[in-house]
Amino acid sequence: MTDSAQPVQAEPAKAAKPPAPEDKPFADFVPNLLIPALAKEIEAYGGPACNLRFEQGAMPVVGSSCWMVIGELPAGRRFWLCFTSDAIGSAKTIALAEAGAEPSLLESFLIDEKKMTLALLVSRLVQRLNGQKWLGAN
Repeated sequence: MTDSAQPVQAEPAKAAKPPAPEDKPFADFVPNLLIPALAKEIEAYGGPACNLRFEQGAMPVVGSSCWMVIGELPAGRRFWLCFTSDAIGSAKTIALAEAGAEPSLLESFLIDEKKMTLALLVSRLVQRLNGQKWLGAN
């Protein structure tokens, strides 16, 4: 007797989806993705080129340790986007200071968002800076 059954072919392996930018380690995500995207969006929004840096230090106003993106605009205005831990989904606050002043208020930032993305972080931070009339032709 001959076997008429066809050999079963294995299904081709599906191409693995590349990891989302937000899945990168925090220490890689912030300096290599968030900061360049933020700088680009601030300039695209009509804002001046700004100095952005990423560091761990004392949170403005309260002094507790945190990870921060610190931005300095040419007019001497400064902002701090603070992460309470080394994860983009951690609680975030923002502090702002006009030229020559120190920040005196911390505001919760993106507290109701279930999923944190690069695009969301960038757009809301730029929106907040523009709300201060710090960007573009306000």
